Amino acid sequence: MRAVFDFAGKAEPLVDLLFLVVTGFVAWHGIRHRDAEGKTDFVRLLFGCIAAVFFVMVLLQDVLQVTRF
Repeated sequence: MRAVFDFAGKAEPLVDLLFLVVTGFVAWHGIRHRDAEGKTDFVRLLFGCIAAVFFVMVLLQDVLQVTRF
């Protein structure tokens, strides 16, 4: 199974964890963000959804080793 971060070597689990934390925060912030009037921002929603897709992909493929993409 080919990992996303082959260059990391022995530090791959740490790099995977760091990637999950960062993309998880970006996804959470982008999807949950509202302005003062309670409206969503299309660009934040877009990048939040993209980050969520990468979060799920790395989680399922590299950490849990459930599937291959």
